[in-house]
Amino acid sequence: MSLAEELSGLSAIAQAKLVREKQVSPRELVEAVIDHIERVNPQINAIVTKMFDQALNAANAEIPPGPFAGVPFLLKDLQAAYQGVPMTSGSNFLRDFAPNGDSELVKRHKLAGLIVIGKTNTPEFGILPTTEPKLFGATRNPWDTTRATGGSSGGSAAAVAAGIVPMAHANDGGGSIRIPASCCGIFGLKPTRARNPLGPHFGDLFSGLICEHAVTRSVIDSATLLDATAGYDLGDPYIAPLPARPFAQEVGADPGKLRIAFTTAAITGVPVHPDCVAAVHDAAKLCVQLGHEVTEAAPQLNGEMILNAFMTIWSAGNAWMAESLSFAVGRKPTQEDVEPGTWALMEMGRRRSAAEYLLAVQMLQIFSRRVAQFMETYDVLLTPTLAEPPLPLGSFDSSPEDPMAGMRRAGLFAPFTPICNATGQPAMSVPLYWNADGLPIGAHFIGRFGDEATLFRLASQLEAARPWANRRPSVSV
Repeated sequence: MSLAEELSGLSAIAQAKLVREKQVSPRELVEAVIDHIERVNPQINAIVTKMFDQALNAANAEIPPGPFAGVPFLLKDLQAAYQGVPMTSGSNFLRDFAPNGDSELVKRHKLAGLIVIGKTNTPEFGILPTTEPKLFGATRNPWDTTRATGGSSGGSAAAVAAGIVPMAHANDGGGSIRIPASCCGIFGLKPTRARNPLGPHFGDLFSGLICEHAVTRSVIDSATLLDATAGYDLGDPYIAPLPARPFAQEVGADPGKLRIAFTTAAITGVPVHPDCVAAVHDAAKLCVQLGHEVTEAAPQLNGEMILNAFMTIWSAGNAWMAESLSFAVGRKPTQEDVEPGTWALMEMGRRRSAAEYLLAVQMLQIFSRRVAQFMETYDVLLTPTLAEPPLPLGSFDSSPEDPMAGMRRAGLFAPFTPICNATGQPAMSVPLYWNADGLPIGAHFIGRFGDEATLFRLASQLEAARPWANRRPSVSV
């Protein structure tokens, strides 16, 4: 077995330990990941910007003594600004844009010792729950290359699933960490609102819908990375509740007997595939075996009202984004610059009034209070991550004649994950189930606001009971 193949099976924490013990050098790690990318990426199209020279230079220089010192890392090509490196957001409109500084999150990645080696594919502006931008083409699912990876962090999820890196940056505005984690059979935790910084250019995004973190193979990597990046940034409009202790200390800690509610019904009433229902029942059964109290229950909510409010904020946010990007590019995007669905969403947002926007914010805040009241009775809510298994590529295509087709299809595919973007709660997709076709189906666990600790304890217990890290897809290092 080559060094590159041997390293592909290790967590980021384990790779950093090898560096500290001088069993492997940062340059050897970087060269191994370059080998991974060159061999595997042509089959899945996960990495769209290679940063090999920057990574080799960083490996040869002094590396901050963080928990991941010397470990290669991938950034999603959306939000994560790295000075001088293109940040296209999956759009032809931004294909020549390169930020003139690092985002606060990327600064914290570097202080943690991570070496950025490339940027991963994303749908245009992260809008759809699939990763098939016209600019770079589709990212293919390592478990079945005719299937989509989910989105919008599909490039990052595919790279982690294929063993290119043990973890990669991701962000989440309606499920964009958890959706691809489910589709690619890896772990994806969306943190509490404001846990990670969005600066220096944003205080919050889309009235708090969007947050930053990562997709990982192991729970410990996710927890340790969140410890390294979380926390107040100067000028933030609000902060998440402070954890009682580092999240890494929750991994392996006894979660106690949790009160877990579960449901397989979507609040919008869309049908749920039998495989996704089976995945929830399987996860519920496992939780009972682990000593938890599991009850079928769910908050009673008006799905249509929530969907309308969410779409008002989502469309207005995209209209705002068009205005904001004009400062970076020097002109406003035209219909020819973006995909049909993106333009339609921007136009929808332009038609919303300020009063409609604020009413939508109010509706989601009322909804958040009702969910919080429900979570007074339960520690965790379990749902499907998605209403369907990974879909064939092309399932979310839109045309100029029907530009909203992709968004309508998204509502059928991902009705569960946006709940936590609206409420700000932490949530995670855990890879506990594979269907008869060999496709991964995630289980979605929602925690109380500010309580990632319980999720990490539960996730590590599930990981120990049913390990997933050694399950490898057909396309793998």
